[in-house]
Amino acid sequence: MGNILLAIDPVAFSSGPISVRWYGIIIVSGIILAYIVGQHEGKKRGLPEDFFGDLLLWAIPISIICARLYYVMMKWDYYGQNPGRIIEIWNGGIAIQGALIGAIVTAFIFCHVKGVSFLKVADIAAPSILIGQIIGRWGNFMNQEAFGGPVSREFLESLMLPNWIIEQMYIHDLGTYVHPTFLYESLWNFVGLIILLFLRRVNLQRGEMFFSYLIWYSIGRFFIEGLRTDSLYLVGELRSAQVVSVLLIIIGIVCIVYRRLKVRPIVRYLDK
Repeated sequence: MGNILLAIDPVAFSSGPISVRWYGIIIVSGIILAYIVGQHEGKKRGLPEDFFGDLLLWAIPISIICARLYYVMMKWDYYGQNPGRIIEIWNGGIAIQGALIGAIVTAFIFCHVKGVSFLKVADIAAPSILIGQIIGRWGNFMNQEAFGGPVSREFLESLMLPNWIIEQMYIHDLGTYVHPTFLYESLWNFVGLIILLFLRRVNLQRGEMFFSYLIWYSIGRFFIEGLRTDSLYLVGELRSAQVVSVLLIIIGIVCIVYRRLKVRPIVRYLDK
């Protein structure tokens, strides 16, 4: 193993006792780019200029709280015995699906208060959500987390990955290379982003961009979750992320079919 490089330092820089981690930088960068894209499209679709900025002021902290609560609930055997550690979010332990649920609920309430169609906003925001997820998964790469089971170096090389990714997928504590599931999900979401941008031109019915996002993301998450070694479990071998993914797929399909059959008049994505 003499040719194996040291793992990438997850700390970007430090100033005295304060350390800034690449994870935080990457997550914030994803949020900023997602906001810029959503803001640009929102203005084209007639939303107030400050709409997404005001929404994020609520959605970001609530999503973080929900992501933590989701994780704590799935690990209640531990946190029930150690309640003082529930707030120790700086030690890791958040779940993206919890954040997604929190963001959706927050956006629904926010839109209701502002008198704006939630589905219109959700359609506009769907590509931006994927942008945030595409970039955010690279934070997991920097932390060497959210990876899959053992694989050989030859397997990773067969994927034509650059050496700096292959080296980071060697987990010293395990003494083995692992599936780069962060990359699988990032690439899956990138393909989903291309699909959603194409669907804008198709001018789907209102809500179908958002529901298509739920379906696409959840299909990928279901299968990729099966490769991961850090899954949260409901009972036995039942992975919570896979259960939530199935539910979101069903919800997305049912909503599309119901609205196609029952909702009149038909309002489309490009309608203001």
